[in-house]
Amino acid sequence: MGSITTMNFSAFDLNLLKVYAALMRERSATRAGQQLGMSQPAVSNALSRLRHALNDELFIRRANEMVPTPRAEALSAQIGDALAEIERAIVDEDSFDPPSAERRFTLYGADFFSSLMMPALIAAVSEVAPGIALRLLESATGDVERLLRDNLIDVALERDMAMPDWICSRVIFSSRYVIVAARGHPALEAANVRPGDRLPLDLFCALPHALRSVDGSMDGRIDECLRDAGRSRRVMLALPHFHSVALAVARSRLIAALPEQTSAALADQLGLESYRPPIDVPDQQLRMYWHRRHDRHPAHRWLHERILEALTDLDRTPSRKPFDPAYSQASLADPSPVP
Repeated sequence: MGSITTMNFSAFDLNLLKVYAALMRERSATRAGQQLGMSQPAVSNALSRLRHALNDELFIRRANEMVPTPRAEALSAQIGDALAEIERAIVDEDSFDPPSAERRFTLYGADFFSSLMMPALIAAVSEVAPGIALRLLESATGDVERLLRDNLIDVALERDMAMPDWICSRVIFSSRYVIVAARGHPALEAANVRPGDRLPLDLFCALPHALRSVDGSMDGRIDECLRDAGRSRRVMLALPHFHSVALAVARSRLIAALPEQTSAALADQLGLESYRPPIDVPDQQLRMYWHRRHDRHPAHRWLHERILEALTDLDRTPSRKPFDPAYSQASLADPSPVP
């Protein structure tokens, strides 16, 4: 593949790298232009110049999406880090001014966050920073590590999982699972099981279940715990969203394990009752993840604080330290290479 040589780099327009980064994030010349304040033809012209300079197509149109070539993918991390370094060099650490800021942040998470966090977050953000736009990508969009590496998302809200050192994280809250069923479920009433009771194990395994599954798997966290006890259940329905699982349970004789926050939010609206699982299921710890390149950026730190505030009512942890990068999981003393 071609590259910018020492001879012609002096003539290379570094503004083209901002266009490249926007195209990587948006996969659309129109949306990239909106983000950069450029017209679609201007973005297309910049892409043409980039292609000529790098001797590569960089982005191939597929339906309504601009798909990056392997060369574009390979450049993503280095260019993203370089642009972040330049921004850090010229932006005062304390210069972020929410009322006058105009930018967009992209978050990543399950519909749990879409319905229970985003309304509170946008209400708080729009009140003090009307120029800030937010969007949440569905958690089935792709791998968190890759999306953060390629600067396609700013923050991921996900379960606790192993990450490389260049990804910072902190616990945002924990959640326990409850078992939900439609109010007046005949099998539960016949067994004289009341809301809040622990479900009998035999009855739990005999009833049909629904579960939330982003990949279509008919197996989940509850099944792992059941296997440890030498038991299994009958999963009859797998859906990609917690809300759709709750709707299905409300209109059938299925039961399902849901985060207690989702159950509490939907119980009255859908006519659901909640019960304790028949076996011990460890609480699910949720984390906020971000790339170390943004760890001390004032705009990102401001966003992290707003997210924590929006999650306050969902938090089930006894205490939480104020936000500080020193509390993050990433090791800054001995960092691994940053992609």
